[in-house]
Order: sequence, then structure tokens, then C-alpha cells
Amino acid sequence: MKHINIKEEKNKIRNEHKEKRKSIPLDVRKQNDALICKKFLSLNSYRYADTILLYSPLADEIDTSEIMKDAFSKGKTVAYPRCVEGNEMVYHIISSKEQLVSGKYGIREPMEDLPVYQNNGDNAICILPAIAYDKKGYRIGYGKGYYDRFLSKFKGIKAGLIYSDFVIDEIPKGKFDLRSDLIITEKGVVTFAKN
Repeated sequence: MKHINIKEEKNKIRNEHKEKRKSIPLDVRKQNDALICKKFLSLNSYRYADTILLYSPLADEIDTSEIMKDAFSKGKTVAYPRCVEGNEMVYHIISSKEQLVSGKYGIREPMEDLPVYQNNGDNAICILPAIAYDKKGYRIGYGKGYYDRFLSKFKGIKAGLIYSDFVIDEIPKGKFDLRSDLIITEKGVVTFAKN
């Protein structure tokens, strides 16, 4: 019975915050996106990372294109996810943004024939999209579980990008929910102790 309540509660938070996000004026969003990306790019964990796992933003998600440009300019490996059978996600390494094409859910994905990122514990950061985070680093995504499945095997740093108004006190957790190592908002960076 409890599982149903968690799902219902998450859906309520998800729907509320999706609407709230749509109401942010474009100029405010662009300004906050730039601040969030700048804070991310100043992190030591980014500076020393060899591989950056990014996401292609939906219309009202935080734009990560500045991170992609910076990572390319510093010679880092850049990879994006592609949705495959069984609600799984596979990251492919790209060498230019032109290698991202329209895919599942209308999200830009890497071409299928590009090299697959091998999750072998290298020095990697995975940047996570989210609808909301809580103050302990747990996130609410879109409810399909793609990231939860991928992250259960990921050995690198998990970093969440989120607007500060979307960090709430607590998100109900299921047994497969993993928390981020840090979240970056336009106001700063919050780091969480490893479990």
C-alpha cells in the first residue's frame, strides 16, 4: 500500500513543479541557466573529470549547451543518453552537437552508431535533469526510471542541476531512488556526504 502512496505523492510533486517551471519567464530562465552552468564549470570535480555525461534539455529544462562547449574545448569526453529497449539508457560518445538527432520523447539523442560509453569507473560526472530535488539530494524525474536504472551501475559523480525554487524539504523515496552527490542551483552548490 505504501508504494502506491509514494507514487501518488511523487506524481503530485511532479505535476505541481512542471507547471511551476513552465511559468518562469524566458529571460529569468536564461539568466539562471547561465549562472548554474558557470557554477558547475567552476567545480573541482568538473575540472578533474575526464568524461561528462550530459542530457539534451527539453524546452523548459536547464540548458547545458555551455557545459558541452566547455567540455569539448578542454578535450574531455562528452556523452549523451539514448533510450533503448526495456526502458534502459545507453550513453554514446559524441564529438560535435551535430551528432545529436531527434529521438524518443522528442529529445535529442546521439546517433546509434557512435561509440558507447563504457561505465568502467573512470573519472566521470553524470549531470542529471530533474523536476525537483529535496534537501538531501533525492530527485524527481519524469517517472520512467531511466536514470535510476543507469545510475545503479554508475561509479562516477552524480550532479543535479536545478533552480533553487525547485529544492523542496523532502521527496518520498522508493527503494530504487538514489541521491545525487551534489546539486547546483543559481544560488550555489550543495554537496552531500556519500552514503
